[in-house]
Amino acid sequence: MSMIRDLRAAVRPSRPSLRKDGPLKDGLRMDTGPYDSTRDPSTPSAVVDCAVYREGARVPSEGPLSPQEAMRQVRRDGGFVWIGLHEPTEAEFSGIASEFGLHPLAVEDAVQAHQRPKLERYDDSLFTVFKTIHYVEHDRLTANSEVVETGEVMCFTGRDFFITVRHGGQGSLRALRHRLQDDPELLAKGPSAVLHAIADHVVDGYMAVVDAVQDDIDDVETEVFSPGRKGGVSRGVDSARIYQLKREVLEFKRAVAPLLRPMQLLSERPMRLIDPDIQKYFRDVADHLDRVHEQVVGFDELLNSILQANLAQASVAQNEDMRKITAWAAIIAVPTMVCGVYGMNFEHMPELHWRYGYPGIMGVTVVICLGIHRTLKRNGWL
Repeated sequence: MSMIRDLRAAVRPSRPSLRKDGPLKDGLRMDTGPYDSTRDPSTPSAVVDCAVYREGARVPSEGPLSPQEAMRQVRRDGGFVWIGLHEPTEAEFSGIASEFGLHPLAVEDAVQAHQRPKLERYDDSLFTVFKTIHYVEHDRLTANSEVVETGEVMCFTGRDFFITVRHGGQGSLRALRHRLQDDPELLAKGPSAVLHAIADHVVDGYMAVVDAVQDDIDDVETEVFSPGRKGGVSRGVDSARIYQLKREVLEFKRAVAPLLRPMQLLSERPMRLIDPDIQKYFRDVADHLDRVHEQVVGFDELLNSILQANLAQASVAQNEDMRKITAWAAIIAVPTMVCGVYGMNFEHMPELHWRYGYPGIMGVTVVICLGIHRTLKRNGWL
């Protein structure tokens, strides 16, 4: 998804590699280390990158800039500063928050993490929370398989600054920063262009994960509804596997659903910190996010149906087993009854002293058992 995108192909593309050590999509997944060892000692250790952008280009610097130095350049010469942080502590973030006048409530959320996706407007800034989703590759889905991993990207958007706070080992924005630097016309729009690029990047990640999760659901669905070795009932599907996949889809849903309203606001409501030329492109992001949400909700409903079908099949299989047990018990009851009768110590019993009494009784017993067996098999009990 980009600012000017061709219509998507009708045929679903093949699933990209989603391993932790590989790209998520278009090379966007890079290393997740917190910061380069060459950073300025005065710069907080949580800072991944800090740069000044003017007229769509990164302003060269002799060495790594501290947030304070970058802001002084912006106030003196114009442009905006983009600071990226990875899991900062309260002490590491307090100086930056004070320098840029960030609201204390937003700062608390950014440091503590584990927030719902949201958009909050303060006097001079916007605070946006995105949940990043990473698909965890696995050879076979089990009851303990982790299907998706979540992370968080918090964004502070101001008139002349943009700050990202990332939590979790996934969702590096380094490649995204380089890609934006290769598009100076877009980057010249200021911090709102960076906000759009991050929203676009996050939703692109959702779309890649949707394709991967769809394959997992297809595999489970095929296994559930494939005929078993006997009786046409699948007996090899563990309900715990389906339930685990449903839990992972629910985690995915919790990342997508709350983001719908913020994207709608960014695409429809005029905001003084969002460039009007950029705002129209949030509609594209909102549209694709809505599509992802519909698919995830569909996954949840489909897994409910698959789980119910699997439980129904297990119940049918148990009924089949019980019918067979009952049928054989009925057959065995005949010789058991005959042997029980002739095992009694009565003096006067029919055919007790008849020469052919034993083979006659055995023959009658076998005939009755065969008749019961034939009747039960014809009725589908055996």
